[in-house]
Amino acid sequence: MISARDWYANPTFVEHRGRKIFYTEAGHGEPLVFLHGFPTSSWDWVQIWPALTERYRCIAFDFLGFGYSDKPTDHRYTMHEQADITESVLAHAGVERFELVAHDYGVTVAQELLARQHEAPDYAIASVLLFNGGLFPETHRARLIQKLLLSPVGPLLNRMLGFSRFAKSFSAVFGPDTQPSEHELREFWRVLNHPDKARVTHALIHYITDRREHRERWVDALRRSSVPIRLVNGSVDPVSGAHLVDRYREIVDPDVDVVALEQIGHYPQVEAPQACIEAMLEFYDAQPLPSGR
Repeated sequence: MISARDWYANPTFVEHRGRKIFYTEAGHGEPLVFLHGFPTSSWDWVQIWPALTERYRCIAFDFLGFGYSDKPTDHRYTMHEQADITESVLAHAGVERFELVAHDYGVTVAQELLARQHEAPDYAIASVLLFNGGLFPETHRARLIQKLLLSPVGPLLNRMLGFSRFAKSFSAVFGPDTQPSEHELREFWRVLNHPDKARVTHALIHYITDRREHRERWVDALRRSSVPIRLVNGSVDPVSGAHLVDRYREIVDPDVDVVALEQIGHYPQVEAPQACIEAMLEFYDAQPLPSGR
């Protein structure tokens, strides 16, 4: 596995309105654009990255406030801004048509990009593959630490958060048989704190209120989408597991394409990378796209 240190060893940055956004890409072929989750970074994709770069041009970046991107402290972070940043990355990469891959926080950015697809953007989303994430605010079961970060004590909790509390809370969303190792937890923690214990998680957590405010736009984006969508869902995820799939079938599409990973939690790409790779390749191979596959 590529270590976090190696992932960030020779950083490249895209500038967006005066802010630096960490960017990485590898491989050739049809572009895959990866959108990571909260509170982590593009390093989330590291276990599926090598296999996919053998066939595709894989593009990943850290959202503003995450990983090695800038983390302004006096800033109102919004999902619309993160979608704008995604568009800046696409422009930098010269990508006009791509497959979108999203997890957790990133699924909401994916929904906003789907909504923009109907508004004549300078790009075309060819397909969307969604890992566990809060597509519907009413099914998102926020953890206690998320609720506290969103509350008035959020800034204080952010300053007080240590590795032990992080490790306990983070591990709780993984499957019982696929818990992260001590080494993995330390790597996630190191990136979360880059540089020099810089964290703005209490500011980033307002994505939860964004989801509530813009629910109709983002749910409608799923309903109106004409591109292929697949859900790869860790069923035992306490945040957005099997209950999320049930809600998707209820209000969007009863025949949605789902790969259910029965014993996997919130991070399928970390917990079951080979199953995720197989689900992705099967999905892409089934699409009649001009990718030279």
